[in-house]
Amino acid sequence: MSVPQLSTFQIWLAAARPKTLAAAVVPVAVGSSMAYRAGSFKVSASVIALLVALLIQVGTNFTNDLYDFLKGADTKKRLGPLRVMNARLVSEQQMRKAIFLVFGMAFLLGMILVMQTSWWLLAVGVFSIISGLAYTAGPYPLAYKGLGDIFVFIFFGLVATAGTFYVNAETVTVSALIASVPVGLLITNILVVNNYRDADQDKTAGKRTTAVLFGKRFAKFQYIFSLVLSFAVPLWIYNKGESDYGMLLVFLLLVPAAMLVKGLLTRQGAELNKTLENTAKFTAAYGLTYSIGFLL
Repeated sequence: MSVPQLSTFQIWLAAARPKTLAAAVVPVAVGSSMAYRAGSFKVSASVIALLVALLIQVGTNFTNDLYDFLKGADTKKRLGPLRVMNARLVSEQQMRKAIFLVFGMAFLLGMILVMQTSWWLLAVGVFSIISGLAYTAGPYPLAYKGLGDIFVFIFFGLVATAGTFYVNAETVTVSALIASVPVGLLITNILVVNNYRDADQDKTAGKRTTAVLFGKRFAKFQYIFSLVLSFAVPLWIYNKGESDYGMLLVFLLLVPAAMLVKGLLTRQGAELNKTLENTAKFTAAYGLTYSIGFLL
């Protein structure tokens, strides 16, 4: 793998993995739009929630970059996008400092939301940060034990979306939790493509993702099933009378969804990087139309 010449800014931008940051933006956008519909939207709370979500996402990406390298999951044979530790662009000490700084900033900003709402939110924030670290670090790394998908679904889906609703409305409803499900599923699909692409290499490195544990066929089924549910939930919300026709805007994305499935089923190896990128873009587009559906 040839290593490009990058500036310091470009190196840390690559480490932050900007193409994955939809995983932080979409839950906050959807949670904020639900709060707006409920008449409880607060600009400051949503902005701080967005910054906290972005920092936790970046901190998790930094941790993943470091520990996948240290554990041997990232090697010179890597098929995915550039990883700065694997490319020897950042030292282990520099990355550890960056992880501490980013998660520390997330904690401090999160404390503002805690003081504006309830102290029990502190436990949620601390557990979110610990889980971001434990995704690939610690004595029981979640991503190496087949728990990565569950972690992403819960924290980047349910917690981030319903949590944003909470810091605005200071309550969490069953409807808000149900509405969070498609967000978690689609963000998890980004991970599914990544794990599907890297299944053979992960198996060699002892990284037991769901694609390794249950096979690539299961990963394909999981991806398609999540896409189907992401359209079923808005339809359920509409049929329950909790939203009007705007909720059906997501169905404009049926054709792009079909193209995603085609890409997953027909591409192999490094070609799946395009499917990974398109899955992230689809998640962003879904988040936009889904949010607009709540606002209309």
